[in-house]
Amino acid sequence: MSSETMFPEVQRILAKQLRKDIDSVRPESKIKEDLGADSLDILQLLMKIEDDYGIVIPDEQLAGFEKVSDVVAFLDAQNAKNA
Repeated sequence: MSSETMFPEVQRILAKQLRKDIDSVRPESKIKEDLGADSLDILQLLMKIEDDYGIVIPDEQLAGFEKVSDVVAFLDAQNAKNA
């Protein structure tokens, strides 16, 4: 999957989980500050992504996920490795 297909998936998951309007979840949105996610929300998001895509996200990566685009970039890199 490419960024074009990964972003809408991450957007959908975040909007549903955080009960936000889907249009308010943008690539530049900060997950905590703009979308109001707490640490548990982020953990649940990552667990959902791991389950949906069959990947493992290392704990040290969690701190690097500040914006929605950071999550998408990580998934893109994982897809490139597995391609």
